[in-house]
Amino acid sequence: MPALLAVSASSDSVAILFLELGGVILGLGVLGALALRVGISPIPLYLIAGLAFGTGGILPLATSENFIEVGAELGVILLLLTLGLEYNADELVTSLKSNAPGGLVDLVLNAAPGAIAALLLGWGPVAAVAMAGVTYATSSGITAKVLSDLGWIGNRETPVVLSLLVFEDLTMALYLPILTALLAGAGLVTGSITVAIALGTVTVVLVIALRFGNWIEKFVASPNSEVLLLKVIGLALLVAGIAQQLQVSAAVGAFLVGIALSGELAHETRALLMPIRDLFAAVFFVFFGLQTDPTKILPVAGLAALLALASMITKLLTGAYAARRAGIAKAGRIRAGIALVPRGEFNIVIAGLAVAAGVHPDLGPLAAGYVLILAAFGPLAARGIQPLVNAIALRKQSSPVPSERGISETGYP
Repeated sequence: MPALLAVSASSDSVAILFLELGGVILGLGVLGALALRVGISPIPLYLIAGLAFGTGGILPLATSENFIEVGAELGVILLLLTLGLEYNADELVTSLKSNAPGGLVDLVLNAAPGAIAALLLGWGPVAAVAMAGVTYATSSGITAKVLSDLGWIGNRETPVVLSLLVFEDLTMALYLPILTALLAGAGLVTGSITVAIALGTVTVVLVIALRFGNWIEKFVASPNSEVLLLKVIGLALLVAGIAQQLQVSAAVGAFLVGIALSGELAHETRALLMPIRDLFAAVFFVFFGLQTDPTKILPVAGLAALLALASMITKLLTGAYAARRAGIAKAGRIRAGIALVPRGEFNIVIAGLAVAAGVHPDLGPLAAGYVLILAAFGPLAARGIQPLVNAIALRKQSSPVPSERGISETGYP
């Protein structure tokens, strides 16, 4: 009889798990469809869903939170893996050399608001480093969608935007190990050793990707999609686990695996991974929302709005500076800046690490409010700014004065 009761209880638990997961995933699908109809990124809606189902929400989950946590970890790994597939090691090195001035301006201008805010609030240096990362990185996924949806892919400023995103990704590969060591509370000597090991690991993997990437590709390649998918995900999880053991973020390990693959193999792998990545990435944003008490966002909403406004200005300045260095006219500079405004994936990853380490109770709500604003406002601002850009371009075209360097204000030669 006790055995039968145990089986029944287990069956009920599984049923509740399926009901909760089914409800969450179906709800995410509905929210995604709504976001498409409105023309915004679904990330803010996913975060709101997490807030609704988490502590302090309207319908807290009873059984599936642990399962969602595992799915969220997998979502981060797949996000960074597919991001790494966008580039190869040669492109990263070339981008670092050719776009260093713009990348450094991006780093200084956009890391500063978060770091300064944390220090002024008295949260301490570790929180300042975490908040610097939260305000620094642009959402590559949202920006890529904005460029595609608005037909900006062929514009002259687009390579500038993409080069800044590549620079940010490489900076993140170096930043995350340092943040991980700081969050672990390591002392000066231990922390220095940990950071040295982490950076050494990143360097070794990059060198392997540069010199022996073709061997990795030969090992992974397969004419069968199922086998290819299994090999790539298995390798990414394996390297992510090793990276975590070496005090390097698991996400960085997955990112480096993506960099090691290039050419047609990378395109094919990315196409296979996208549906899986999108599913688990949505789960990741929900999980971050689950960890954040929505009642704590309202007290920091004003600060989140001020921080978002400061970040909009600094990203506009960043885009304008980098585009001007490339000889791009005024309209293209505006587009470059506005394309860099959205925040999303990396920002939540960084905030999630800080929240898990218990850096400060307000950091999670502040980061959630900040990302909610910029993930939603960024694409809408890009759409809204287009008439202004067109007006600038038409006025310049009607002027008898030649545009700078023979380039029209539309950003095209």
